[in-house]
Amino acid sequence: MAERRVAVTGAGVVSPLGSSLEDFHRALCAARPGIRRLPPEVAQGSGVQVGAMIDWNPAPLFKEAEAANLDRATQFALAAAAQAIGASGLSASERTGVYWGTGLGGAHSLEAAYKQVYGAREWRVRPLTVVMAMNNAAGSNVAVRHGLRGPFANFATACSSSAMALGEAMRTIQAGRADAMLAGGSEALLTPGTLAAWQALRTLAPADAADAAASCKPFDKRRGGLVLGEGAAAFVLEDESRARARGAPILALLTGYGNSCDAAHMSRPDRDGQMRAMREALAESRLAADAIGYVNAHGTATAVGDVVEAEAINAVFGEAAARVPVSSTKSLHGHLLGAAGALEFAAALLPVMRGWLPPTAFLEQPDPACRLRHVPLRAERTEVPRAVMSNSFAFGGSNVVLIAERA
Repeated sequence: MAERRVAVTGAGVVSPLGSSLEDFHRALCAARPGIRRLPPEVAQGSGVQVGAMIDWNPAPLFKEAEAANLDRATQFALAAAAQAIGASGLSASERTGVYWGTGLGGAHSLEAAYKQVYGAREWRVRPLTVVMAMNNAAGSNVAVRHGLRGPFANFATACSSSAMALGEAMRTIQAGRADAMLAGGSEALLTPGTLAAWQALRTLAPADAADAAASCKPFDKRRGGLVLGEGAAAFVLEDESRARARGAPILALLTGYGNSCDAAHMSRPDRDGQMRAMREALAESRLAADAIGYVNAHGTATAVGDVVEAEAINAVFGEAAARVPVSSTKSLHGHLLGAAGALEFAAALLPVMRGWLPPTAFLEQPDPACRLRHVPLRAERTEVPRAVMSNSFAFGGSNVVLIAERA
């Protein structure tokens, strides 16, 4: 059987930078930050100062009674999925499935239940608490809403969750188990309890004294840690020949997927594991490293993580590392954890779709230990590259790398 190539025919975004792919790309080009000081009712006593929150109003998309029974992360997922399916013109079928990624699932629903039980000492919680908070709630609601009855899976591998959903969806189509897949991820964990847990890890950035929006500084000598965000991104992937036959728009081709485990430490990244994932993605796409025209780095702005990733990129790309543009868009939209891989895949498509390299905002003092060809401060015009890479490296040692090529 001839190899099935996988096309990206639709995309949807709900993010701190805008709630459509176009708005998201426009914000990246303008280097417009979505990070700000957290409202007191969100931060409470957690000690967390900044985050990338969405000014979210569910009213245009959901009736009040419906929204009340959907966790915030599920609302984001449904909004992004509807955009992607609408842009693609995809029709429901038994040969179309859903692969979704999330880190904590319905964090808002779970926090509300805990507040009810342990705060108010009221043991009668909402009847739908379980199905609102469960990890697969977002993906399952997307499948139900759109009648997608093909293969289903929910991935929860921390920061690589939604990138893994995309990669596994690609392989499911290549294997002939589905003609099309809706794949992506969502996250909404800016709750006091979750923030307190992250603050205890001592990996979060304090607010920048001069400008809270500039608190996340990947690859900069002044970096102080990551900034948490929220949102969703969804993509319609389908067999390329099928997509062309029905006249679907083709944004890019998803051609490479690398997946490795450090098996070394629960929170400290490992260069060798990241290298294996990048090399596997390159091998699957049958591309040499110098064919990559942009790398969207995981780049969380932690002291150790940025150095390890820079070392891994240099080891994999060799001499080409001095020429391949690299940036971390987390400087603008924060770290969406389980949804990070999908949102950053959308960022990585910017050069392929529009000929712009998204920047690492606020990169004024590059760390010599992070020796890369940076895209500092603002977006840069570029010739449309043949291919781009997106890195997602997670706690637990899960590494996922995606490669997309121009259509």
